[in-house]
Parts: sequence; structure tokens; C-alpha cells
Amino acid sequence: MKTITQRELAARSKAVLDDVEAGETYHVTRNGTEIAEVRPLGSRRRFVPVDELRRKWGGAPAVDAARMRAEADEFFGGEDRVGDGPEERG
Repeated sequence: MKTITQRELAARSKAVLDDVEAGETYHVTRNGTEIAEVRPLGSRRRFVPVDELRRKWGGAPAVDAARMRAEADEFFGGEDRVGDGPEERG
């Protein structure tokens, strides 16, 4: 994300919109206060390469599903679980 002043946006609108079309997001400021965001419409990628995911999330801790379920049950209660079918009841 880049920050640009209102005056810069007016002076460089073509270049800014070219950047936005390429996926860049801008925050626009007026008198030092952010007032707007200029971003691509529908720019979310539907496919992310596996190598990129590995780089980004490779250091994330492993998820212990049983521990997470136990913590959720402790916090929310285990009864009336949505989607808790016979295969999950053990």
C-alpha cells in the first residue's frame, strides 16, 4: 500500500490508476489525514502459487485440531454443536 496526497493524485492520476490496475492500493491524504483508499475492484486472486503460500505461512505453528476443539468446547460449551454428525462424536 502506498500513501499519496490529494494534490499528487490530481497531478499523477494516470500513473496512479495504472498502478491500481496492476494491483497497487493507495491511501489518499488531505492535510496529513487519510481520507480515501484507491484500490482495484475485484483484485483478489483466485489462485495463489504453492511456493508463495509456503514462503508466507511456512513458519506458522502447527494446528492441533483436538486441542482447538477442546478449547472451543470449554469456552462455548460442547452441546448443540452445528454440523456435529455421528462421525465426529466418536
